[in-house]
Amino acid sequence: MLSIGDPSPFADRIRRSGAVLMVQVTDLDEAGRAVDLGADVIVAQGTESGGHGARRGRSTLPFVPLVVDLAAPVPVLAAGGIADGRGVAAALALGAAGALIGTRFQATTEALVDPSVSKALIEGHGQDTERNSVLDIARGASWPTETYTARTLGHPYLDRWRGREAELARDLRARQDYRDDVARGVIPPMPVWAGEAVDLITDLPSAADLVTTLAAQAEDALSRAGKRGPENRPRTRD
Repeated sequence: MLSIGDPSPFADRIRRSGAVLMVQVTDLDEAGRAVDLGADVIVAQGTESGGHGARRGRSTLPFVPLVVDLAAPVPVLAAGGIADGRGVAAALALGAAGALIGTRFQATTEALVDPSVSKALIEGHGQDTERNSVLDIARGASWPTETYTARTLGHPYLDRWRGREAELARDLRARQDYRDDVARGVIPPMPVWAGEAVDLITDLPSAADLVTTLAAQAEDALSRAGKRGPENRPRTRD
């Protein structure tokens, strides 16, 4: 699976290996390139997603069907703001073949994250997430921050440097302070990547149990939607 930047230098090598080529896209230009490259699966990532994505990306709900139409018959997965079976059902209703879910799977017993991350996700709220480049700059990460930001939970350095990213990039002392604070345990070693659907995370199941739950919830949501009778359907005014 390739995400962020130009996938073309790697596509042929992946295809020759016999592996499935998945390409995550954040706008229609990227989606078109993924189709031209012959991607086997395309992931349409909305800005609600946790972690890195396009600074000027699209919201999941309107973006997914556009990519579905553009990429057909290539299967499309919806990503961003999906943390339960209702979100999976919504993705299917939009024409996606399924959903790629990140934040929810960080809060599972098998996830290779610090226990503090799982705790933060269970206690977190969507309104506390923020797309930013501050933490990438402070960490000295090599992300192209003018193009891609990352959605995270709140962080002391966000509050300190929000709106002063250019100043932070020039301040070597501030970036050393970040490393020192990590070493002392004052701040977590990594930002907590979290999408807007983090409110829906309330427990720490196994990944297998979570998959079973997601499938059951999606089936129930689709069944209920299919059973809506005329008396329960939305009405329009004349």
